[in-house]
Amino acid sequence: MEPDGRPLGRAWTGVRAVDVVDVFSYLVVLGLFIQVFPAVISESFLVALLTAVLLKLVLELVLAVKKRIVARIRNSDRALIRVVNVVALLLVLPGSKFLVLELVDLVFGDAVHLGGFFQVTLLIVVLMLVRGGVRRLVIR
Repeated sequence: MEPDGRPLGRAWTGVRAVDVVDVFSYLVVLGLFIQVFPAVISESFLVALLTAVLLKLVLELVLAVKKRIVARIRNSDRALIRVVNVVALLLVLPGSKFLVLELVDLVFGDAVHLGGFFQVTLLIVVLMLVRGGVRRLVIR
């Protein structure tokens, strides 16, 4: 711990060790997808690393939105509010994949191509599974 009570290494960045582990896990998964799926393309290692950082940021945002919607579903006493939030959750799930595709295209243009909707869906599922597995394995 730092003298002011913050964990070591967070004195100036605000980046947690778990965030770095997530980005490296995402980079490995992205690298595997680049090797396995011809539709998934990254021009260089640096671009793949930056894509992994972008994926980390977007997926953290999407997870926060999903958690908030699920909390509203659980805490609601009214059926109409639950139905509206379930519909919102059903829109966020596929919408997050389109968000990833559009942001990657916007930020990296032709330097990165993640394939189509189904490749991105599979990529995100694998990213979440690897993230959970690595966190269980490394962070206790």
